[in-house]
Amino acid sequence: MKVTLQIQRYNPETDEQPHFEEYPIEVEPTDRVLDALMQVKNFVDGTLAFRKSCAHGVCGSDAMVINGTERLACKTLVRDVAREEGAVIRIEPLRHLSLLRDLMVEQDEFFARWRRVKPFLINEEPAPERERVQSPQERALFDDPTKCILCASCYSACPILDGENPAFIGPAAIAQAARFIFDSRDRGFDERLPVLDHPDGVWACQNHFQCTRVCPRGIKVTKNINLAKRSITKAREQGER
Repeated sequence: MKVTLQIQRYNPETDEQPHFEEYPIEVEPTDRVLDALMQVKNFVDGTLAFRKSCAHGVCGSDAMVINGTERLACKTLVRDVAREEGAVIRIEPLRHLSLLRDLMVEQDEFFARWRRVKPFLINEEPAPERERVQSPQERALFDDPTKCILCASCYSACPILDGENPAFIGPAAIAQAARFIFDSRDRGFDERLPVLDHPDGVWACQNHFQCTRVCPRGIKVTKNINLAKRSITKAREQGER
């Protein structure tokens, strides 16, 4: 099957602006987009820059925009994005993050916002003799956001960051906060509240659901954001009583 990869290229040492270059290649419909990119890098243009690691949808390092949608290149088959012979597959870097080179973005800002919600267990109570026991029902309350691989696809897809509120902390950070808000062992709700209960926190989300649509792990990101909103509202009501 013949396809053309239309890849955004940018070398800060030589280019003033990003531009697209096209690479006609032969692939199998069951090949992954990552395989197609590797074919270009290994046999056509060794200067092509992109991230990859596990190649099995676990590390999240090869997240990029493929035909206008955030995807993992290692989980996206050619047949998912190219329906017929000669199709063009357009590949761009993630959005809302500074461009380093070609398909590689600077991730510092994404992780800085993620760290602001204190994404770790907070509990100053004396530790029990063994582990802090949870029931299966208690564990199920926060199971969904534990699947996050920090690929930043949801951050890239979020329309709020397009200009309406570039300071929005982002869906990944809030989903991670929800993971601990609903953990029966955690006692850090009040510590996270100033960041979450803020115009740039949970209230910036307008339920566009783009984060949920693009999540490669199937996390109900928008639902977790709304659950966090509900917890904050409940805490406010209890404080007023």
